[in-house]
Amino acid sequence: MALKKKIIIAEDQTLVRQGLRSLLESEENVEIVAEAEDGLEAIKCVEKYSPELVLLDLAMPTMSGLSALKDIKNRFPDTKILALTFHASEEYILEAFEHGADGYCLKNDSHTELLIAINSVLAGKSYISPSVSGKVLEGYLEGRKRLKDESSWKRLTQREKEVLKLVGESYSSTDIGEILSISPKTVDKHRSNIMNKLNLHSASALTAYAIEKGLVIS
Repeated sequence: MALKKKIIIAEDQTLVRQGLRSLLESEENVEIVAEAEDGLEAIKCVEKYSPELVLLDLAMPTMSGLSALKDIKNRFPDTKILALTFHASEEYILEAFEHGADGYCLKNDSHTELLIAINSVLAGKSYISPSVSGKVLEGYLEGRKRLKDESSWKRLTQREKEVLKLVGESYSSTDIGEILSISPKTVDKHRSNIMNKLNLHSASALTAYAIEKGLVIS
């Protein structure tokens, strides 16, 4: 018979803590070995019982759940931690994972979802509540897009930025050539290089980009 996984419930609200215990006591693969009402008590319980998993409320008195999370992971890296919270913001989620959380579950998720989260984390998998995973992915992709955009912008030469500004202001190649004292053919070459570097394929796209970068006032 497989040994039960030891779990500590760290939650300052008695009713929530009792509800978690009641839910998990019917599970054959886990055992609640201790409860904690604040971050400091949670750390002491981990020291004493060496649990496989801590269900950790992130908003507790005396020592916050985030501080306790960081301390536990630094001292007991093999202990899995499933963060429990009402906070659904991307910043809070990322901060929890940066502190070492193995999973992130919202308190208003269903009991079934919580059990999935617990079993996933115990199996060595990262877990994030489905109700916030899309938000995190959206933030990640937006960050990737921003980094890519910044990288592309830095690849432009000063002359290319000057040409881009004038393109955004609807000047023709001939006009741009006269303003910058270069030939229209050279202007067209700069325009082609700009489009390749920025992966943009029309004058309107270049204009929109120039406005976004503050080169042109819309």
